[in-house]
Amino acid sequence: MTQVGIIGAGHIGSTLARGFVERGYDVKIANSRGPETLADLVSELGDRATAGTAEEAAAFGDVVVVTVPLKALDQVPVEPLAGKIVLDTNNYYWERDGRIPALEEKQTTTSQMLQEHLPTSKVAKAFNHIMSGTILTDGTAAGTPGRRALATASDHTEASDLVASIYDEFGFDTVNIGPLSESWRVERDQPAYVVPQNREELEANLARATR
Repeated sequence: MTQVGIIGAGHIGSTLARGFVERGYDVKIANSRGPETLADLVSELGDRATAGTAEEAAAFGDVVVVTVPLKALDQVPVEPLAGKIVLDTNNYYWERDGRIPALEEKQTTTSQMLQEHLPTSKVAKAFNHIMSGTILTDGTAAGTPGRRALATASDHTEASDLVASIYDEFGFDTVNIGPLSESWRVERDQPAYVVPQNREELEANLARATR
């Protein structure tokens, strides 16, 4: 993996773009308003960062981060993401996204919705239960006592394994919570959501989650 596509240039997207560039990856980032609106960001990030359309970012990345509001999920390009690992950072905020009955009735998860939209991709939950401002500040070296942990979930082992590798590069331990159907355990209003916690604490909070 040497190239990362990022679809969505909000707080999470722009922070991850910076983090990947700092770790030697080439990044192409997209938003809904057009590449020209990202000129200042890519200038700040340097030569390893470029802006493009969502389709271009999807085609560019060996792995692609989707970090758009849930209500914009149907705008994520499908074809250029075929066969690729896609990292989903989403959470359901009904105030922003509108009421989604399948989520309200606990019939699915946000990551399952993205996987359904991208049937030939390998979706994994990543970076959804950490505040964007601490992604680049809370990481520590492997083996550090109390190292912060983040969770991932996927229906594809290679996708969750890749997230674990990326987390380690960013300075976090990983707790794999299994398939996408379990990813609700680290979403909004659950005990593990945006709480700094080490591996044991995260595992305990995951077990305490209720739906």
